[in-house]
Amino acid sequence: MAEKKNYYEILGVRKDASEEEIKAAYKKLVKQYHPDLHPNDAAAAEKFKEINEANEVLSDRQKRAAYDYEQEHPGMGGMGGMGGAGFSGGFGGFEDFVGSIFQGFGGSVQRDTSGDDVKLYMDLSFMDAAKGCRREVTYLRNEPCPACRGTGAKNGTAYKTCQKCGGRGQVRFATETLFGRTVRVGACPDCGGTGKIITEKCPDCKGRGYIRRETKVTLDIPAGADTNSYICKRGYGQASTEGGQPGDLIVVFRVQPHKLFKRSNLDLFVDLPVPFLTAMLGGKILVPGLDDTIEYEIPEGTQSGMTFTIRGKGIKSRNGAGNLILRVFVEIPSKLSKEQKKALSDAAGAIDLRQFDQAKKYADAVNALYGKDAYRK
Repeated sequence: MAEKKNYYEILGVRKDASEEEIKAAYKKLVKQYHPDLHPNDAAAAEKFKEINEANEVLSDRQKRAAYDYEQEHPGMGGMGGMGGAGFSGGFGGFEDFVGSIFQGFGGSVQRDTSGDDVKLYMDLSFMDAAKGCRREVTYLRNEPCPACRGTGAKNGTAYKTCQKCGGRGQVRFATETLFGRTVRVGACPDCGGTGKIITEKCPDCKGRGYIRRETKVTLDIPAGADTNSYICKRGYGQASTEGGQPGDLIVVFRVQPHKLFKRSNLDLFVDLPVPFLTAMLGGKILVPGLDDTIEYEIPEGTQSGMTFTIRGKGIKSRNGAGNLILRVFVEIPSKLSKEQKKALSDAAGAIDLRQFDQAKKYADAVNALYGKDAYRK
């Protein structure tokens, strides 16, 4: 039997972790193991899958309660401990039943009061993404009101502690069920879960705790940014409507293609035409790089389509440097003068074509068919 995964260990949280702690751990791990940051890494992809699976269970109150019950009662599996009776219909199903039991034993519901994230897309030129750059982004968001410090109360002080919940923001509700009296925890109806009652609203934000404002943020984009990679600026998302932490700003990049270069991660690829005489005799050629041209010597007898690797001359990032991979295409002139044709003809007469691999194979085939030295005739 396969060993059950420990979702708490996967997210790196305690078993009694609040929903807010689980959400924070999930966000941190997702950004750490996102496939865009680990291309072609099977282990990271599997870890990313486990993280999402663990969060799907632990972030849902009912699924988490059922999971905890199964962990504490191995082998009973869901409704097995209840003799297989079907708890459906008017009682809200087995998961509701398990959830109410665990809430009755002192479980609590931690409400996430943080603001929403803001997601934007930014187009980058190929060179800016490869070499890094600084960009400014402007967008509208709900900023925490500076006058009341996001509390919604005048001067940030015109509020009192909610008497009903004692400032906790949660109260217990008792319910009589078929199985007896159960207790669940929910948001306080008097304060809406904030734990405080505003006595005088902030005149600037009318008690909302935030104001709508245009925000400008400067981004230092590191070298090596690629399409679908992103930068996260913590606290630059939407303000919380309940006095919690603001959400994050997530800027996703879209990199434009380049006329010369293509890329794969940090490696650069360039197709370069080479004069046929240089390819035949070998020699130095100039290869375009990110910063300047690079002098590179190709060997004699270079064939069209051959590739050469110039190490460390690709994209440089904090994770290392890629390579520049050159693919050669031998260029044959289409128009020649009479003098050029004669010079080439004289040069060709001095060359035994059988020294070339393909010509040699052809000569051997002709000689085998018609007799020795038939190729010379």
